[in-house]
Amino acid sequence: MSIILAIESSCDDTSAAVLQDDTLLSNIIASQKVHEQYGGVVPELASRAHQQNIIPVVDGAIREAGIKKEDIDAVAFTRGPGLMGSLMVGVSFAKSFGQALGKPLIEVNHLQAHVLSHFIHKPESPEKPEFPFICLLVSGGHTQILLLRSHFEMEVLGQTIDDAAGEAIDKAAKIMDLGYPGGPVIDRLAKEGNPDAYHFSTPQIQGYDYSFSGIKTSFLYFLRDRLKEDPDFIEKHKADLCASIQKTIVGFLLKKVERAALDHKVRQVAIAGGVSANSLLRSELQRICDKHHWQAFIPPFKFCTDNAAMVGIAGYFKYLKGDFADISLPPYTR
Repeated sequence: MSIILAIESSCDDTSAAVLQDDTLLSNIIASQKVHEQYGGVVPELASRAHQQNIIPVVDGAIREAGIKKEDIDAVAFTRGPGLMGSLMVGVSFAKSFGQALGKPLIEVNHLQAHVLSHFIHKPESPEKPEFPFICLLVSGGHTQILLLRSHFEMEVLGQTIDDAAGEAIDKAAKIMDLGYPGGPVIDRLAKEGNPDAYHFSTPQIQGYDYSFSGIKTSFLYFLRDRLKEDPDFIEKHKADLCASIQKTIVGFLLKKVERAALDHKVRQVAIAGGVSANSLLRSELQRICDKHHWQAFIPPFKFCTDNAAMVGIAGYFKYLKGDFADISLPPYTR
């Protein structure tokens, strides 16, 4: 039996979790509201907030787990990718905490952690993906189609060559002045709109790669032309616009995922990352999997956004291999 303390600080959420093997004992997240007024994450403000939050968040995770700090067998931390200032806070704290207690360190890749969140034990849904399987990793900064052959053998089949899907959604929300983060707002308004009201072209990119800059530009020019005719166009048709742009992006994402699963003859498909909380993406993935008699793995909402539980499960599998980190390892942004 192992007790893993995990720390996540790659962007604007400070999180700490405690896992006993693959079972989650606690998962505390401190979100930063300060960025909303700026329409995006301000790196300097994020790192300052991490400094304020890291100690109470870790203390809360240990207390909620019902353990003593001496019970911890290893400290897992997000080493990258992410914002350098934010990462430095979590990495430095993890190193200090581990060294003070004489506990080994485990460095975790943030993207791998998102994918491996599917292996956290969930009493309400005990099934876990079996290898090999396809996973769509989709967030504000990353969009990748991965073929997993083991917990740490992940082949990148395709990825975005410019904007990530989450960036495209947030930029569409910004154009319509819906606030930040835009994804949840677009998802909510889209439920009230007609997804077939407007049609936006998708790039013809070869293979499994993506490009979202064209969708964003198409949306911008469409609105520019309509606003010349009617300055209140966005306000009048906000729900239909949200439903249509969301359908375009989700359809583009899943078309390539479906093709990748067919080409590689896998029967299990998963999604991970912040955008995996999108209701249309979740329902459309399930529809596609039902059509092909595949099994869909859709993460609980609490594991979609950045959290330390996913860092902990990645750390657990590394702990089993004895894959520990040297204290000299620096964080990395890419």
